[in-house]
Amino acid sequence: MDLAPDLGCTSRAGLNWLLHRAAQKLGTVAQEAAVRHGITTRGQIVLTALASEEFQRTQLALGHALGVDKTTLTAELDRLERAGLIMRKPDPNDRRVRVPVITERGRAVQCEVEKLHVQVEQEFTAELAPEEARALRELLERLIATGHGPDSGSCL
Repeated sequence: MDLAPDLGCTSRAGLNWLLHRAAQKLGTVAQEAAVRHGITTRGQIVLTALASEEFQRTQLALGHALGVDKTTLTAELDRLERAGLIMRKPDPNDRRVRVPVITERGRAVQCEVEKLHVQVEQEFTAELAPEEARALRELLERLIATGHGPDSGSCL
């Protein structure tokens, strides 16, 4: 099955380009929504992970789970901590290790930005039927979970 549409030129749009272009369009609007609350999209992703009990883990484990490298995550956690949205506590199993924890203020900001991001995603997929939008999300989740190639650098 040929997934690349004929663009009327000598090349075809590859899946990599299509995914990046879609992420660029969606990401620009999502970033604007996050900035209204003083954070970035990356900050929102970190706050969302920390709001889930599943992600109460070390900075290193959090970065790995989110596909964000150590340097990028540390800088983002520093910003969130200065804003009072997270705090870092010593790991009870190893006091040399720090565990980022969301604050109540962080939960409030995360919730507000999440509402905006849901609205942004709905507007972005408005041309799709609801089952197509659901299928798109499921396919992307499956590709990410089973995709080939290393996770190098930061996804954001």
